[in-house]
Amino acid sequence: MADETRAHTAGGPALRRDLAVRAAVRQGLIDEGSPLVCLLDVAGIRTSAAALTSAFAEAFAAAGAPGTPVLHAFAVKAAPLVPVLRLLADAGLGCEVASPGELALARAAGVPPERTVLDSPAKTAAELREALALGIAVNADNRQELERLDGLVAGAGGAAGAGAAGASPIGVRINTQTGAGSIGALSTATATSKFGVGLRDPGAREWLVRAYLERPWLTRLHTHSGSQGVPLPLIAEGVRELYALAEEINAAAGRRQVDTLDIGGGLPVNFASDAVAPTFAEYVAALREAVPGLFSGAYGLVTEFGRSLTAKHGLVLSRVEYTKTTGGRAIALTHAGVQVATRTVYAPAAWPLRIVPYDAGGAPLTGPDVVQDVAGPACFAGDLLAAGRELPLLSPGDLIAVPDTGAYAFTAHYGYNSLPRPAVHGFTVSPAGGVRFALARAAQSPSTIPAEAGGAAPDALL
Repeated sequence: MADETRAHTAGGPALRRDLAVRAAVRQGLIDEGSPLVCLLDVAGIRTSAAALTSAFAEAFAAAGAPGTPVLHAFAVKAAPLVPVLRLLADAGLGCEVASPGELALARAAGVPPERTVLDSPAKTAAELREALALGIAVNADNRQELERLDGLVAGAGGAAGAGAAGASPIGVRINTQTGAGSIGALSTATATSKFGVGLRDPGAREWLVRAYLERPWLTRLHTHSGSQGVPLPLIAEGVRELYALAEEINAAAGRRQVDTLDIGGGLPVNFASDAVAPTFAEYVAALREAVPGLFSGAYGLVTEFGRSLTAKHGLVLSRVEYTKTTGGRAIALTHAGVQVATRTVYAPAAWPLRIVPYDAGGAPLTGPDVVQDVAGPACFAGDLLAAGRELPLLSPGDLIAVPDTGAYAFTAHYGYNSLPRPAVHGFTVSPAGGVRFALARAAQSPSTIPAEAGGAAPDALL
């Protein structure tokens, strides 16, 4: 097994992981009755948030524009848990929401409307009315939505987005059509992406400039080139295109009509080791090189990072229930599978995850590496967290930990086989090595599942 899954520095993520696993066993968070639990490293999340905010603040200061307004809005879809949103709000972040449910989560976490951004390609009129009434920033996805907003803004007296107290800043999402990364499903700046107004489509640029000139309440521009698999130069190229469009609109308007650029998120995550790569500082450096004027203070900024803030700080921990050998392949059957690592199970080549093995007491498992599969509990053959992975031979009662799952994994449970949602605990580690857990989401009792599956009306179809 690679040494990098063992190595750690004092207080580093690997050490905290080892301490948390051992403490989870000793404190009874994982046992025969609770064979699956998910953990969030609170210190790690705070560290990521601080790295993000400081990277941008230092860039503005270096460019002589300290104090430029910047809203870092966490993409709620990455980790839709109220305690996570509250933690990030305490660290200075807002929320980017893309559905009524995500907006409800942000509001439950106490995130104020002025620190909330609504993005979605299919907003209903009711969603738009609510956002405008609350003063939430809105990014329109397409021409038809902009026409819908025309009526809603007029109905509100034209105040929305025009600077009135509590008014919603409004912008348009631009698809810069600068190209795809290595994961097509996550590349949103392709020629035919479903998101935004295609900037390179015939007549689109001219239409956009005219649309802004006709609507003085349009004060923002938004773009997002994608996330995992999209390299920094490609992300930066999209931001450069957005900046150039803002300059063109403002020149045509003869004033600073566009005052804020929403540059999305999308920083890729390293799933191969505990190392953070690329860093937020490296991302900002790429932006400074590609778009020098971005940090001049001429425009306020909004970012919408998700995965890069929480992914590396989540851990799935499961007991090994059974082991066997079939066709010469060792197989460990665990309780962690498609319900907590959906993308990995359905697209393992794009989303490989590490497996860190521990013994039943929570100590790192040692021994010669053996090629084996780590399988989940779902009833289909592809429910594998890892196939043909070299690990110390697992035995019943051992534990497998799956790091880097703090975004788009157990935070957004997938209900295959009606498998119940596992408990999620945040943890902190004291200087002396003590581990304190805090329940962020209770485990779902199987007895509650029928209520979510029409249990109140069993005879409805008879």
